[in-house]
Amino acid sequence: MNVVTQEPFEPGARTARNKTKPERPKRREPVEKRPDKLSRKAYEKELLKLQTELCYLQDWVRDTGARVVIVLEGRDTAGKGGLIKRITERVSPRTFRVVALTAPTERDRSKLYMQRYIEHFPAGGEIVIFDRSWYNRAGVERVMGYTKEKAVDRFLENVPKAERWMVESGIILIKLWLEVGMEEQDRRFRQRIDDPLRQWKLSPMDVKSYTRWHDYSRARNAMFEATSRPFAPWYVVMSDDKKRARLNGIKHILSQIPYSKIKREKIRLPDRSKKQRAEDKLDLHKVKLVREAY
Repeated sequence: MNVVTQEPFEPGARTARNKTKPERPKRREPVEKRPDKLSRKAYEKELLKLQTELCYLQDWVRDTGARVVIVLEGRDTAGKGGLIKRITERVSPRTFRVVALTAPTERDRSKLYMQRYIEHFPAGGEIVIFDRSWYNRAGVERVMGYTKEKAVDRFLENVPKAERWMVESGIILIKLWLEVGMEEQDRRFRQRIDDPLRQWKLSPMDVKSYTRWHDYSRARNAMFEATSRPFAPWYVVMSDDKKRARLNGIKHILSQIPYSKIKREKIRLPDRSKKQRAEDKLDLHKVKLVREAY
């Protein structure tokens, strides 16, 4: 039998009938303040600085024969395309190559899984950016059921070995995951539905995968657990703010490569030869001019 003991009564003690002292309101934890929106002027100023550094990096890669692989992964609408555009818009496509493979053909499926990606690896003096990569197997293919779990497990076990081989072969490997929040992803998806300039970005695959947010979260966590190693770690860029994500992504890439500014000789334009002068005027009987609508 449970026995309830009563505290002895002490003179002056408050009883239930006495008025209780009002409790002091609990102190609220400070809410993390969201950073102010980055102005277009400030963004473009910082972007220009970083793109200048990318040009210095380009010179260094060409001069030293370095090989760089940049893997960009993330949820749909996370901003991979926007980051790639800002990385590549002021550099040479002969040095910075972007690889965005389509769905595998029957022939591709008969290859070793990594084979179709290795074919695009950089030669000396090149930087290759994978807009989605071999990690499709741990993400899209796993979540959408396009591959068996045994194949995924085998991939997660073996890919660190392949990446160690890459790094030990002299390739600079940088792996970036762009992380977008659920609400922001919703907003970006709705933009793509309504804006004809963005509708091409919305594929049937995106619509199918939209409902599987938590499946992608589990797949992402398992991928990080199995493949983030000291020689090839995963770095996460928070991308709800597109401008900041682009700046942070480029700055991080630059920080991972030990480049230096290459001294270039100043170019002086020579005089044009006046020998065998030709008539500069166009013969409008032979060609047609484009109508100047603007």
